[in-house]
Amino acid sequence: MTDPSYTIVVPTVLRPSLHTLLAALARTAGPRPSEIVVVVDRPAAGPHGGPESECGAVPVRWLSSGGRGPAAARNRGWRVARDPWVVFLDDDVVVPHDWARRLAADLRPLGPEVAASYARIDVPAPVGRRPTDDERRTLSLQTARWITADAAVRRSALLAVGGFDERFPRAYREDADLALRLMAAGFTLTDGARVTRHPVGATRVLSSVRAQAGNADNALMRHRHGRGWRRRAGDGPGRSGRHAATTAVAAIALGAAATGRRRTLAIASTVWLAAVAQFAVRRIAPGPRTAREVAAMVATSALIPPVAVWHRLRGEVGVLRGGTVVRSPVLAVLFDRDDTLIHDVPYLADHRAVQPVPGAHDVLARLRADGILVGVVTNQSGVATGRITVDQLRAVNDEVERRLGRFDTWQICTHADGGRCSCRKPLPGLVLRAAADLGVPPESCLMIGDTGADVEAARAAGAVGVLVPTARTLGREVVRARAAGALADNLAAAVAVIGLGRDGTTDR
Repeated sequence: MTDPSYTIVVPTVLRPSLHTLLAALARTAGPRPSEIVVVVDRPAAGPHGGPESECGAVPVRWLSSGGRGPAAARNRGWRVARDPWVVFLDDDVVVPHDWARRLAADLRPLGPEVAASYARIDVPAPVGRRPTDDERRTLSLQTARWITADAAVRRSALLAVGGFDERFPRAYREDADLALRLMAAGFTLTDGARVTRHPVGATRVLSSVRAQAGNADNALMRHRHGRGWRRRAGDGPGRSGRHAATTAVAAIALGAAATGRRRTLAIASTVWLAAVAQFAVRRIAPGPRTAREVAAMVATSALIPPVAVWHRLRGEVGVLRGGTVVRSPVLAVLFDRDDTLIHDVPYLADHRAVQPVPGAHDVLARLRADGILVGVVTNQSGVATGRITVDQLRAVNDEVERRLGRFDTWQICTHADGGRCSCRKPLPGLVLRAAADLGVPPESCLMIGDTGADVEAARAAGAVGVLVPTARTLGREVVRARAAGALADNLAAAVAVIGLGRDGTTDR
């Protein structure tokens, strides 16, 4: 049984622990990764790069994701990977000396139905005392399911579901969401035997209050995956109901105080104090019970309920505005052929007449370097009408590839205009076939063409369409594209419309 081929992706904010991890990976025994991709998740990331000797003979590639969160950073990393497996590691984990050997042992027996293998996470407990509230949150990683502190995921599975959802801006719920979407797509997930250590971070007084921002992510999870999402994600019951009740009672007390209703104020205040006290005792009991910890638990137990409710309401509003669509990276760019990639020659039959449009070669090279799949989606009715032969069409397309590089898919409609086929643009058939051939959701595709039929085919398939007009583009098509924000002067501008080249995403 051969060793698995894999790429390591490490999202980072450049904590000192990153270089400790890279040094440990250089020393680990077992099959080496093809590459380590380090993605710097900072808004204004300049040039980075550590000494490659830290990882021995394994090349290290440094990328930037623009500070858009760990989901976007992971997407940036896995998209450029070329191996069947992508291993995600947090930048603060500690891998053992035989981690690579254990990883290979976890992956070797897995069949194609298994999308991911997750390591067991070991968190060292403090010695000689009980853990603080902050430390207990980190310790809970030992029993959490589907976390990406050390997760090996098939690249084909990531393509199939569109990767991580970049609507999750924090290191929270984006991993559980991916796991649930993988299982919904028919994949299975498994726990590996390898063990990775996750250290306990420093205790911060208000970190438990700041952590309530995750309630907005819980709202999206609830609407997308249904009421049972916590159980399926391996999570325990939440406290949103209790927090809502505590906050409601506090609001009643404040209203009573403002209107002079003393009896209502007394009752509501008593109930609120009891709720806060119960919550505080629940958090204090398993902790070290020092004066500082007790004071912090009492104060934050009063603050957490209203903050949690605020973030949950914020999340609910976000779902109302944006639905439950996945914000996925663009995984594939599909091009019309004539007057988009090459200059149009009506019913082109002579491969010697192929002339790429200015900038096509550079745009395609940039997309390929960024890990974006590229394809051609084209109507060629000349075959049906006898103006060109299948062999001539093949020779022309071969010349296009010779001049512009290999495309990951070609989808061609050779039926006559006005026929009853389901593939001729503006129908969505070609776009849907291209997405299926590439193994990506149609919603993760961008279609670039020079006619309204190209944009309409993309829209009908659920993809994003951008019009790059030429002299033969109809004026009304240009007006519609401009109104929809889907108009570009050239191929480079078309790519920039949806942010490609700037780590862009598309909602789906």
